[in-house]
Amino acid sequence: MRDLIRAALSDTDPDGPLRWHVICLLRQRADLESFIEARRLCAADNVAERLLGVDIMGMLRPFVDRTLPVLRYLAASEDDAMVLYSILIAFGHLADPRSLPSVIDLACHDDARVRYGAAYALQHVLGDPPDRAGLEMLRTLAADADADVADWASLGVSLRAAE
Repeated sequence: MRDLIRAALSDTDPDGPLRWHVICLLRQRADLESFIEARRLCAADNVAERLLGVDIMGMLRPFVDRTLPVLRYLAASEDDAMVLYSILIAFGHLADPRSLPSVIDLACHDDARVRYGAAYALQHVLGDPPDRAGLEMLRTLAADADADVADWASLGVSLRAAE
């Protein structure tokens, strides 16, 4: 496990192929050891390690009940915009409505990357029937000054309307 983590951390590009290859391997394993390592990384002082931990957690659906409290804590306490963005993407991948309050809280963040992550996550965590406050926030993001945020949120509004 430590060799895999070292390999992932050696790829300094957050979208790097080696990094995501390791994350995919851990998603396939979907075991307790992967979760424990991801949780350890999320508590690191180093941004790169926290980012990797969050990205791994977002792929561990079998551990969603253990993952959500960690990610929600980070969503409330993290300062780094890229880590916050990754937390929101993880919430979207996990698609659990229990993360909705955290997503709504971050949807008005100053950094457009974080709002983009919120626009992505919202459509996946609204629940069924969709939460009204979540839908309203998605509509608000559809009018965001950042074109990428607005486009992604508009897509989410359209997809939810088609259901």
